[in-house]
Amino acid sequence: KRFGRTTAVDRASFKIFAGEVVGLLGPNGAGKTTILQMLLGTLLPTSGHISILGMDLSSHRDEILHQVNFSSTYISMPSSLTVWENLMVFARLYGLPQPRARVEAVMTLFEIDQLRSESGRGLSSGQLTRVCLAKAFLNEPKILFLDEPTASLDPDIADKTRRLLRETQLRRGTAIFYTSHNMQEMEALCDRIIFLHKGRIIAMDTPRAVMAKYQQTSLEELFLMLAREPS
Repeated sequence: KRFGRTTAVDRASFKIFAGEVVGLLGPNGAGKTTILQMLLGTLLPTSGHISILGMDLSSHRDEILHQVNFSSTYISMPSSLTVWENLMVFARLYGLPQPRARVEAVMTLFEIDQLRSESGRGLSSGQLTRVCLAKAFLNEPKILFLDEPTASLDPDIADKTRRLLRETQLRRGTAIFYTSHNMQEMEALCDRIIFLHKGRIIAMDTPRAVMAKYQQTSLEELFLMLAREPS
C-alpha cells in the first residue's frame, strides 16, 4: 500500500489458518493498522491480492464481512445510544435470527449486563472496549480481527478476555489476527507472530522460533532489538 511516495506496506505476504492465533507486531508506523484496514476492506491496496475464507475480498466483500468481525481499543460507538441499543443495532445489521438472545449472551460473556442502560458517552475506555469486544462476538465470526483488544482493560478483565479468546479459538476453530504492544500477551497467546518493520515483514514464525533465531529470551527483548535495527 502506497500513500503518495510513501510505501506503508511493502510486499507483505502471509497466510492464517483456521483455529490459529497470529499476532502482528511492530513499532508505531510499521504498517499494522494499514494491513488491518486492507483486510477489512476499508482501505484498498495499491497492488496485490487479498483472499479471505477462500474468496477474493474485492469481489466477495459482503459475503466475507458477514463471517468476520473486528474490535479495537481506539473505536467508539454512537454516544447517544445505550449499550443495549448499540448491540441490538449491530445484531440486526448482522441479520442474527434471535438478536435479543444473542445480545444478552455476549453481555453476560463480557460482564457488561450492568451497563445495558448506560449511554456511550458515559462509558470509561475500559467499559467501551468490553462493549466493542461484545459486538465483535455477536455473529460468532470465523475470523476475529483485533487491534490492541486488552489495552484499556484492567488486569482482571484483560486476563478473562485472553482466556475467552483462547477458549473461542479452541472450541469454534476461530482464527484470530491481532495487534498488541503487550509482549507477554503475545507470547502467551500466539501460535505465530509476524513482525513488521517499516512496512516489511522481517520475521514470521512461532514466538519461540523467532526468539531462538535472534537469540533473545523474551518477545520484549526481541521487539526492542528488531524495532531499533536499521532498514
